[in-house]
Amino acid sequence: MSAPAPSHAEPLRLTRTQWLICVIAAIGFAFDIYELLMLPLIIRPALKELADITPANKDAWWQWTTLMFYVPAFFGGIFGLLGGYLTDRLGRRRVLTWSILLYAFSAFAAGFSTSLPMLLFFRTTTFIGVCVEFVAAVAWLAELFDNPTQREKVLGYTQAYSSIGGLLVAFANGLILMYMSSLPEIKLPEFLSGLIGQITDTHAAWRYTLMSGIIPAIPLILIRPFLPESPKWAEKKKSGTLRRPSIAELFAPQLRTTTLVTTAMFACSYGVAFGAIQQIPQIVAGIDAVKAETAEKIKVAKEKELANAPDPEKAQEKIKGIPARIGGEVTQKKAAEYTKAQEVGGLVGRFCLAAIIVLFASRRKLLRVFLIPGLILTPLIFIAFARGHETTFYSLDISRIPGFHGLHISLLGIGIFLAGFFTVAQFSFWGNYLPHAFPVHLRGTGESFAANIGGRMIGTMFFGVTQYLVRFPFAPGETPEAKIAYMAAAVAGTLFFVNLVLSFFLPEPKLEQE
Repeated sequence: MSAPAPSHAEPLRLTRTQWLICVIAAIGFAFDIYELLMLPLIIRPALKELADITPANKDAWWQWTTLMFYVPAFFGGIFGLLGGYLTDRLGRRRVLTWSILLYAFSAFAAGFSTSLPMLLFFRTTTFIGVCVEFVAAVAWLAELFDNPTQREKVLGYTQAYSSIGGLLVAFANGLILMYMSSLPEIKLPEFLSGLIGQITDTHAAWRYTLMSGIIPAIPLILIRPFLPESPKWAEKKKSGTLRRPSIAELFAPQLRTTTLVTTAMFACSYGVAFGAIQQIPQIVAGIDAVKAETAEKIKVAKEKELANAPDPEKAQEKIKGIPARIGGEVTQKKAAEYTKAQEVGGLVGRFCLAAIIVLFASRRKLLRVFLIPGLILTPLIFIAFARGHETTFYSLDISRIPGFHGLHISLLGIGIFLAGFFTVAQFSFWGNYLPHAFPVHLRGTGESFAANIGGRMIGTMFFGVTQYLVRFPFAPGETPEAKIAYMAAAVAGTLFFVNLVLSFFLPEPKLEQE
């Protein structure tokens, strides 16, 4: 009697090589979000320093915030699609490596920006690297594990590090703000200063935050020699059976519905993140507690300046810049706190999805676990932000921990935690779903079309949509911050509803695509 075929029901132990691949993929996912979430934290001080643009300059503010969010996303989508094609042509490992190096060194270079066009250029190249990396890493992981249960969990748990990346950027920003005065000055070599200009504030926190994006390049350079190519891709390539990828094939009858629905739904998922959640740094200045803290610190700073100034007339000149500086610092710290709450929510949501994904035979039903509560709660959360009342019911002094200024649990904090939970978990869903939706020779191209054209190019556009709607007379709210919050609620509710409707048309994927 012949022995039974080996069962893949029980996950196997990971080899050392598999662990290395998972580590690099997790670092890549973490710093994908790290790089993207920098912009909401640094855009306000960057625009102020580079061009003296503040929210009070409504037209210039809307123009440059929209450009900073949408131009990188547009080119990221275009080049990300090309990167997906190259992933299918050249291999997962090679494209993954170069994409991480591109976004790491671009982020570092952005910290030396002397003008808004220069900052925009390096944010664009950063975004291109991020868009390509996600597709290459997901395809690589999906083809590394034959055991379905193990594959689903690896994809889910490694993607959870994206939310850890969001926590890291908030932590890094807080740490930089705390120790900013002791950090070395940021200066350009003289020959470059003559070409692109001088750096005005050589101790600007936003510059250090951008430059910290070089971190993922360090482990990659060390581990890269030990990383193999995707075995399934390499086998097909070696045997000559790997078909040439084609964007047109994505719209063939057997894949057309999958391509269109996943692209539209990915756009909606990203649209909620950028049209609502990423508006938080622009909203927090309208919260009563932030207004009170800003006013108190401005008062103290003015009194200190007047008391220590030998010349009262010169002191008055310095005092003029205090409100903008103090207001920016307080708002940035509060925005970092909410970013931490949102990313903790996203992290829990990603781990929750990774834990329950194997319990759902239907991907449609799994996605609705997050869509239905998100549709109900997210608009209400942003309406609460518009009201501006932050009710703190638990406080803990953890200011001695670097990067933290204290732990304050409030209703708004819990709200943004839940918004992150129901929104960010969807990104892990797509990372698990898309590799099964397209065959091996189209895996990178198909994932890239949905993630980069849908998510990065169309979805991120909703940051500008929300800011644009605020400009109309029909936008409710007495302050700019309240108007943004109300429009964020409208955008989030609309996109959650559209995604819920589209989920009924989402094809159930084949778990093994050849």
